[in-house]
Amino acid sequence: MSYVLVVDDEKDIRDLISQILFEEGHTVKLAHNSNSAMDYINSEEPDLIILDIWLKDSEMDGIEILKSVKQNNPLCPVVVISGHGNIEIAVAAVKQGAYDFIEKPFNTDQLLLVINRALETSRLRKEVFSLQNKEINESKMIGGSGAFKILKQKLDKLMKSNGRILISGPSGSGKEIAARYIHQHSQRANNRFLTVACASIQSEKMEELLFGQEIDGKVSPGLFEQAHGGTLFFDEVAELPIGTQAKILRILVDQVFTRVGGNNIVRVNCRIISSTSKDLAYEIDNGNFKEELFHRFNVVPIRIPSLEERILDIPLLSAYFIEWLAGNEGLPNKQLTEVAVRKLQNMSWPGNIRQLKNTIERALILGSSKTVINADDIFEFVGTEKSNFQSNVLDFNSEFFIEKSLRSAREEFERAYLTFQISKFGGNVSKTASYVGMERSALHRKMKLLNIETTLKDK
Repeated sequence: MSYVLVVDDEKDIRDLISQILFEEGHTVKLAHNSNSAMDYINSEEPDLIILDIWLKDSEMDGIEILKSVKQNNPLCPVVVISGHGNIEIAVAAVKQGAYDFIEKPFNTDQLLLVINRALETSRLRKEVFSLQNKEINESKMIGGSGAFKILKQKLDKLMKSNGRILISGPSGSGKEIAARYIHQHSQRANNRFLTVACASIQSEKMEELLFGQEIDGKVSPGLFEQAHGGTLFFDEVAELPIGTQAKILRILVDQVFTRVGGNNIVRVNCRIISSTSKDLAYEIDNGNFKEELFHRFNVVPIRIPSLEERILDIPLLSAYFIEWLAGNEGLPNKQLTEVAVRKLQNMSWPGNIRQLKNTIERALILGSSKTVINADDIFEFVGTEKSNFQSNVLDFNSEFFIEKSLRSAREEFERAYLTFQISKFGGNVSKTASYVGMERSALHRKMKLLNIETTLKDK
């Protein structure tokens, strides 16, 4: 059950309240002055505090304790109890944040009613706080690569704007995370962020879901109304039925709509962010997407880079996923070995960040070591990703190598290795040199010696 702290200088009152709470199955702690009360509060936050306004022989009175609790333990409700002569003070306490007050002498049923309501309030506050923290974690941007920094700079410019945003990028690259990041750092952060999963909703249900419905005078609000004051995110907007597209276009133009089955005009104010992994220009040409709606959505275009464009972020992302999975899924908190990190950076990632998270999760579950993730753990459990990696690596058992001299074989390996690394970093000399452990000038000389022909970016 719940933990309730009773603070009162009268022993009879403390004993009476504690007896009532014990019978209801609650854990109860008793404090006779401010010092003992604050010791209890600081050691473990109560689910509810029942607080007397007037405390004899105490350094702090009830109002001062209340102020401290509201500042340092804002999720904890406080029920004030007071004698008849202190009613005005009790009312003032409610105005300063107390949940309610009860006048002495109190009726047991009345006391239980207020306590139960306050405990339910405490539970709901903590649940909301937990959900908000989850959303914040889901919107956390992780990375340090050049591509990531450019992306984050663009997102940070959108915080104070209400302009519509179209986020494009490959599947699994983190488009919804970017949308949540924008919302969490905008002026709408205290309101709701709702997602329309366009690809998974049946077309006949889409309008009812978005606009709500009215049946025999009973109103069921849709996502547009529920997101009023907040953000409505259209995930994979290319999957919207063509008929629904026309109605959404009207909303974006007129800012009003009617519910399914209703005649009442509804006005809403919500920010629209949408995403797509498809080429909308191609969809427009093929009649699958309305060009005018595209222009309404695409006020501010943002492109999310693929994981292979953010290869230097893999160590940070992997460490974050390990910590998150350990804290939220109860998986072991392991460390990636240096060899394992390099293997991850050499793999192909068609599923992008989502694929990386799944790979890390499998390695945590099935890996042989209790403390580290080895390279073998990753390759053993990544399935198709293993073949993607192996396709980029030379076969050292082939006749191609066995029949060559050591010098020739070494040159072939260096040529294949450097060509792959240069391609991985988009031809960037500095990043390639840093990754392989060479000076930039030495890399140039090596490439000339090995006759590696590629377009390099000397950055």
